[in-house]
Amino acid sequence: MIIKNLSLSFGIQPIFSSITLTLPNDEHIGIVGDNGAGKTTFLKVILKEIEPDSGTISFNKKVKIAYLPQVITDEIPKSDITVFDYLLEGRPIAKLEQEIASFYEQTIGKTEQEMNKILKKIGDLQLELDYYEPYQAEITLLDLISGMNIDDKLLYMPISNLSGGQKSKIAFARLLYSKADVLLLDEPTNHLDFETKEYVTNYLRNYSGAIYVISHDIDFLDKITNETLFLDKVTHTMELFPGSYSKFVKILEERELYLEKQAELQEKERIRLQKIVDKYIHGNEKKARIAKDRQKKLAKLEENKVIIQKKGKEASIKLQQDRESTSKPLVIKDLNFKYRQEDKGMLLYKINIEIPRGEKFLIVGENGVGKSTLLKLIIGKLSPKSGEIILGPKTDIGYYAQEHELLDNSKNVIENLDEFDLTENEKRGVLGKFLFTGDDLYKKINILSPGERSRLSLAKLTLQNANLLILDEPTNHLDPKTQKKIAEVLKTFEGTMIVVSHNPDFVDALGISRTLILPKGTLDYYEKGIVEHYQVLNTKNKLEKFNK
Repeated sequence: MIIKNLSLSFGIQPIFSSITLTLPNDEHIGIVGDNGAGKTTFLKVILKEIEPDSGTISFNKKVKIAYLPQVITDEIPKSDITVFDYLLEGRPIAKLEQEIASFYEQTIGKTEQEMNKILKKIGDLQLELDYYEPYQAEITLLDLISGMNIDDKLLYMPISNLSGGQKSKIAFARLLYSKADVLLLDEPTNHLDFETKEYVTNYLRNYSGAIYVISHDIDFLDKITNETLFLDKVTHTMELFPGSYSKFVKILEERELYLEKQAELQEKERIRLQKIVDKYIHGNEKKARIAKDRQKKLAKLEENKVIIQKKGKEASIKLQQDRESTSKPLVIKDLNFKYRQEDKGMLLYKINIEIPRGEKFLIVGENGVGKSTLLKLIIGKLSPKSGEIILGPKTDIGYYAQEHELLDNSKNVIENLDEFDLTENEKRGVLGKFLFTGDDLYKKINILSPGERSRLSLAKLTLQNANLLILDEPTNHLDPKTQKKIAEVLKTFEGTMIVVSHNPDFVDALGISRTLILPKGTLDYYEKGIVEHYQVLNTKNKLEKFNK
């Protein structure tokens, strides 16, 4: 990939500034940087969905590009096509075969010169068809379906009936099947269970084409990337580092330490030279010559001064509770739930939980077994078919929704805090702690990046002053620094917390005491291995129902 003089701004906010860089062909490159550095924007510039203010991004050969966005929306058609047929269309084999057959029909009655032109087109199409391995393609697809744990019954469902997590997995499977030269992946592991993630990781590690991947999953990046592209939010530039994310972090830390040491030595030398100048500048001719010589050295020192870049701001997160809950803020008795009356079994069956004040509680399970559904039942967005959900009389709930559906898309950022009794300056103060300043305050929600939506959702959560936090995948779309900050804040939170998360390192830092494993509904003491391998515990018994 060749980047020439690339510049881009959104309003008065610069994103990229005069970037010229050549990225190696067919490498697996992790794209990293703080939220707001322009990672997703960079992929959209590559796709030509966003036009830069100046400069270009190009490849030195014709390439087929496949893109997996963070949030699957228009990429999945709203039609009755089955999941299997949608996957099969990932390679245009049927289309190419039809075009070849059509051209053969056109050869009837043609002159030799016309025939040669048609045969040339047929030859080009045949080369493209051969690239997609038509005789092996269906076996390849079936292997992907098996490796990604796509249920047989799901294959024959209409694509439009899938839940958000299912759509993400199907879109990912189709992308891998497409055999593109270049894969652009934006947070690809957000909705994957452990086994599927392991399969995808191995698949991508051995992928022969180029990969450009944005991910906050450090383990995933370390396993599949061999180069790291750092987008600097402060300088609006890019720099390519050799090696995986962990190696990049080490190089960056060593560089910062070296520069800090050099800056310290330079400052000591500046002070020494300045003292000589101050002492001798008004002395006799010999002393004045010494002073002038030191002035030249000072000027040269200033010319070669080591500049320590200011570090980007970090989100400032604080959680308080208005009041303490009763000793049992939540009790669930014999809870049963299913979405449709005609469904044979229950999605959630005989769930019994008693959560004492101050407990940090984890819910795990494979995609589609009802984790988010259980949270929506607790907050009252859904009603159980039978059983009880009993909230203590002093229980105040704060809810973080995985898909950020509590944000009002018709309003801008600052207007989303209108529900709270705050002055304009107080709203600005809160949003500033979550890195929303200037023009950012007036962005409509529907144009925010997923990372920005996450930060705004967290800002609203801090204003609820709740004593029972219900958190559904709170680290999705957030950079590692912000994830670490959230974990630190949640660990010290004195109230009660129920969290759904697939992020083992984040969960391990929270101080979780117990784990509810779905769909079985079994309770166990927390172990990090449960988070990583939870789906293995219930694969044979999983319910063939999915979140809607």
